[in-house]
Amino acid sequence: MRLADLRKLSIKKQIRIRFILPNGLECVVNEHGVAQVPALKAVPDFNLEDALAAVSQFSTEAAAPDPKKGFRRQTLSRVELAALSSDGSEAQHHDDHDE
Repeated sequence: MRLADLRKLSIKKQIRIRFILPNGLECVVNEHGVAQVPALKAVPDFNLEDALAAVSQFSTEAAAPDPKKGFRRQTLSRVELAALSSDGSEAQHHDDHDE
């Protein structure tokens, strides 16, 4: 899973995806597909795409709170997040072409 995949997923599902980088900083990909590392105060000395390769656990939450449940956070492994990303995309792909 690459950063572009996380961006697409966050926009498509309207969720925020959070993960901890190997250097201990938290990264958030918001519902607009923008990756942010809030604790950074200067130009980073790492490549976010490379650091993402070492991440194995992600946290997701809805961008807009459910009036009854509030923000519901879910912890997912890399495999589970990849499965969430591919949900429905194959069916949608088949519907896109004419026969």
